[in-house]
Amino acid sequence: GEGEDFDTDPMEEEHVLEPTNPYAATKAGAEFLVKSYHRSFKLPCIITRGNNVYGPHQYPEKLIPKFTNQLLRGLSVTLHGDGSNTRNFLFVQDVARAFDCILHKGVVGHIYNIGGENEQPNVQVAKDLIKILGKSDDEDQLISFVPDRKFNDLRYTINSGKLQALGWVEQVSWEEGLKMTVEWYKNYTHRYGNIDSALVAHPRQGLKDGPDDM
Repeated sequence: GEGEDFDTDPMEEEHVLEPTNPYAATKAGAEFLVKSYHRSFKLPCIITRGNNVYGPHQYPEKLIPKFTNQLLRGLSVTLHGDGSNTRNFLFVQDVARAFDCILHKGVVGHIYNIGGENEQPNVQVAKDLIKILGKSDDEDQLISFVPDRKFNDLRYTINSGKLQALGWVEQVSWEEGLKMTVEWYKNYTHRYGNIDSALVAHPRQGLKDGPDDM
């Protein structure tokens, strides 16, 4: 569910699922299916709920690789709305370590939140990437605002205390993870081939780019 405001306490594993859009509802539905198999047939299952993962190899349609690739091409980043929506980012290696920890130490049938301490407004993400790429002098020209997408939740924030009690700790800082990510895309974006359709403001798979997409 969506964090109602910036004073809302982080959600724990027992928080009632309240998806705000069809995409989120499919995730909630998947959880119920998994739970039903565990309860009815004793299938050994563990559910994890993660914050926004970022790092090398992520498809350029996602926020950080998208902004990075826009900037590498000399384009301005395309921020939805006013850019104030926040997401709590977690580096991919820390997520992998969390999975490993849960697999070996977690309790079957339980749910574990996987989240870090890097809640960032989207506009700050853009500014941090611009700084890493040495383009701070052109910051005003490199940030553009486009119409917000529908059901763009204000924030997601989760409490990962249950996971931390198993011994997991976040190891990669926001600054370090972002630098490693940018460096990877500088060297390996070519692996994706033509990604023009992923870099428009509102990607629509299967539709030609039109004036409203830029």
